Amino acid sequence: MLLTPNTPVPAEETDLLKVVATFSIIGDMISNIGEDDIVLTTLVGANGDAHVYEPTPADARALAEADLVIANGLEFEGWIDRLIAASGYTGPLIIASDGIEPLKADTRHGHAHLHGHALDPHAWQDLSNARQYVANITQALAAADPARTSTYQRRQQRYDQALAALDTEIRERLATVPEDRRTVVTSHDAFGYFGRAYNIDFRAPVGLSTDSEPSAQQLASLIRQMRNEGIQSLFLENITNPRLVQQLAREADVVVGGTLYSDSLSSVDGPAATYIDMFRHNVQQLLSTLALEDEPAVARP
Repeated sequence: MLLTPNTPVPAEETDLLKVVATFSIIGDMISNIGEDDIVLTTLVGANGDAHVYEPTPADARALAEADLVIANGLEFEGWIDRLIAASGYTGPLIIASDGIEPLKADTRHGHAHLHGHALDPHAWQDLSNARQYVANITQALAAADPARTSTYQRRQQRYDQALAALDTEIRERLATVPEDRRTVVTSHDAFGYFGRAYNIDFRAPVGLSTDSEPSAQQLASLIRQMRNEGIQSLFLENITNPRLVQQLAREADVVVGGTLYSDSLSSVDGPAATYIDMFRHNVQQLLSTLALEDEPAVARP
């Protein structure tokens, strides 16, 4: 059962495990394992930006009533500790990204404004990491609700097989991209894990978080790179203001290729309503410019 923080829990559902997901992508993963055996509340919903999210009193109430809170970790939800303290929640905080190899801040393409060795939190952009997320989620649900352990594990096996098959499919499709076309510019630095996994060079005017702005020097440097290297693949993101990408398009004389889903899913009637749909949509969008595929993105079940 899926809820928003403002939705009251029906009386007949009060004996089910109450789970809070911090944002829509892990919310969908949790839903695939818990299905109707949990009551799931997702704090940052469709097209929401968890980087700059401000928790509400309804969020605090949702945590106060929760049995389990599941977050991405890797410094993604900078507000989660404050929200937990405000809510009085004393249950476990499950970090879905536990066990993955985190990337550090990328300073190769003008992101020296990132201080220290910031972790890249966008680990879900690699399907092998998503499989680790799902394993951690399954373990957490089973620990909190032992009577349904076998049910959760059966769903994990089914979902894991779907993720593995999608990973194989995407590797095969991206293998068609010529080596000299494997550079993409997006709104912020959210696709480092995707790039590492699938051999695509992602660049962006903004670093790991959307709450920063590039300097004029950094923006000019990226425009020069696009011109000098002939980079033609430029994309908006669903969670970001299009202003910077539109400026890059004008000054580098590049056509914007479409919209990628980076840090959240779409609404249920959009092209990226589930994590699997999000991945398929993004790959199709990328291939439309990288490999000159011109068929529209199709969200498959």
